[in-house]
Amino acid sequence: MAVAMVFPGQGSQTVGMLMELEQKHAIVKSIFRQASDSLNFDLWSLVQNGPKKELDKTENTQPALLVCGVALWKIWRQSGGTIPEVLAGHSLGEYTALVAAAVLDFDEAVTLVRDRGRYMQEAVPAGEGAMAAILGLPDEQIVEICAQYSVNATVSVANFNSPGQAVIAGHTAAVAYVMEAAKTAGAKRTIKLDVSVPSHCALMNAVTEKYSQRLDKVKFSDAVIPVIQNA
Repeated sequence: MAVAMVFPGQGSQTVGMLMELEQKHAIVKSIFRQASDSLNFDLWSLVQNGPKKELDKTENTQPALLVCGVALWKIWRQSGGTIPEVLAGHSLGEYTALVAAAVLDFDEAVTLVRDRGRYMQEAVPAGEGAMAAILGLPDEQIVEICAQYSVNATVSVANFNSPGQAVIAGHTAAVAYVMEAAKTAGAKRTIKLDVSVPSHCALMNAVTEKYSQRLDKVKFSDAVIPVIQNA
């Protein structure tokens, strides 16, 4: 049976994640120790103890989720898990996929996503941007609602995740208005995401050049497993 593996993005983080696995697999603590050395702070302590508000800051969320994903990947392989036919990642998770595919060096990736988070937060200070999932409305209708609330602010569809599920991003107030309008229009559910920046929208354009210069310093190797890109 063919296997594909998808690594998660921001919003899936929780305080205490991997706690049970750490007790069974030494590789978890080992890889967090390696990441902490690269970052110059105790990432494992933050992941296990929080506070949640600190973990949810994108400069912390991004390395935390990348390291968790890599730890799970290593557990999978050490436990005899088959090599996937393809790898992918949801937004940030694509970096985890690139580490698993040996495109990015682990230490390099940890500091890279830390910087990525810093640049993104600089573009939109905490509290000024938000993201939300909208379930149960056609994509075209969500796009139209966003357009109605984009006259004096920024809000747009950031991700088309699956039929009937999309994520919006933009200024906090505009996102809140679209969430309410979507409910009125018949959305089954709207969920504000636990993220500190509005990823994948025009508000991130300000960091494009700076991040491009950072990427110029990164060594990319040939993938040992195909990676499907999405972000």
